Amino acid sequence: MSQRIILTGATGMVGEGVLLTLLGQPEVETVLSISRKPSGHAHPKLHELLVADFFDLSGMEDELTGYTACFFCAGVSSLGMKEDAYTRVTHDLTLHVARTLLRHSPQATFCYVSGAGTGGQAMWARVKRRTENDLLALPFRSAYMFRPGGLKPVKGQRHVLAAYRWFSWLMPLARLFNYASTLRELGLAMLHAAERGAPANVLEVKNINQLAR
Repeated sequence: MSQRIILTGATGMVGEGVLLTLLGQPEVETVLSISRKPSGHAHPKLHELLVADFFDLSGMEDELTGYTACFFCAGVSSLGMKEDAYTRVTHDLTLHVARTLLRHSPQATFCYVSGAGTGGQAMWARVKRRTENDLLALPFRSAYMFRPGGLKPVKGQRHVLAAYRWFSWLMPLARLFNYASTLRELGLAMLHAAERGAPANVLEVKNINQLAR
């Protein structure tokens, strides 16, 4: 079955890596990138929907119809943010997009990228866990929460966090202990979950790497 995928976060490191992976897969028919600014990439499969405010998708609903999956890769760092502000741009925004999509592509699989450590005691981890729980409670055909750790960029990426350039030499060791994946593996794991399901609704690094194979 051809996959028609909505993607958020294409101008960030995670979303861009997933985007470039998806564009190279023959089973992916189209990718609709929803973002505040252009991704900077051009491809016959890529279509971009630019929005000023993710909380206001009015007038754009028809463009969200007929998709098989949504890969929600958008996110912000919690550094320096208070819990209420972080909750709004993490939990509330994600749930708003998910509920909008549910009305227009109810058969879609929803894949959300949270992160390793979600569910811990830190503020960001509690907010992410609440987001995961509320997404899993929505009546999507299926929904999966992805918790990657360290991530190796894919070839051609422009948006790469400086820390990943400095510490790339640690990736082989991190992979050995199931602390890291490549962004290609994350993209493939999400695609495979949308195509054929996954063994669990919450996927840690080891599960992501296995599902990507």
